[in-house]
Amino acid sequence: MRELISVLGFDWDKGNARKNYKHGVSMAEAEQVFFNVPLLLLEDAGHSHQEPRFHALGRTDGNRVLHVSFTLRGSGTLIRVISARDMHRKERAAYAQA
Repeated sequence: MRELISVLGFDWDKGNARKNYKHGVSMAEAEQVFFNVPLLLLEDAGHSHQEPRFHALGRTDGNRVLHVSFTLRGSGTLIRVISARDMHRKERAAYAQA
């Protein structure tokens, strides 16, 4: 996974934002994951048939650990969050090793 050095912001889809809200995750919390450390970035080969997709495991400012699925738009300058939710147990264990 390449680094997110060239990212300038976020590109939100209203449907995805509503879906995340159902998981109890606000847009602000999903964005915070990308600015806090550690941030674990993984490729999502299983869902990358139409466009490259990735997973981000990270923390919010409130210390909540989230799993964020995302893709890059705008020639790699915008993060489009596909889904955001609390990490599952195995994800928390992998994140703890980061």
